[in-house]
Amino acid sequence: MPELTPFWNQPSHPDQLEVVKGDQPYQSSARSLISLPAGALFAKITTATPENSDTYSSVAVGKNARIELNSDLVYCNHSCSPSLVFDMTRFEVRVSDDRALAVGDELSFFYPSTEWTMVQPFKCQCGAGSQCIGWIAGASHIPNSVLHRYWLNDHVRQLLDEQSGTTVGWPFHCEQRSPA
Repeated sequence: MPELTPFWNQPSHPDQLEVVKGDQPYQSSARSLISLPAGALFAKITTATPENSDTYSSVAVGKNARIELNSDLVYCNHSCSPSLVFDMTRFEVRVSDDRALAVGDELSFFYPSTEWTMVQPFKCQCGAGSQCIGWIAGASHIPNSVLHRYWLNDHVRQLLDEQSGTTVGWPFHCEQRSPA
């Protein structure tokens, strides 16, 4: 699968993030240009368009719905210790609740927080040490005991409940935030 070629005006978020191109395909990343407290709004998702098929760059917004971000937010990589949350119910990107964001921090999110399965699974190299879960293939491939450590979108929690046949009772950090 070829690497994504941006078709949107770059930079799409010139005051918030910098895209760092890698030497090899699939090695680009995004770095923060701003400092924000834990839980703060980083960006609204405003340029997304519906996507009819699963692609490595699309993001799930529901059980059977996907979008393309059409912005430099697509360069936010996966991490098992993410700096951001992609809240697909509210179409916003927030700083993770467990830490502040500093200028220069890599912008990342926990891919299984949006993805049930993935078109292009991969061996994780996020550098999160013992917190790294190793193989990233979507939430359907991760034990609930591990997923409880992460903020998850509603559609992922619903699919987990359907898979187990029960309501798991997700901890607070997996709950949707109240509208501000």
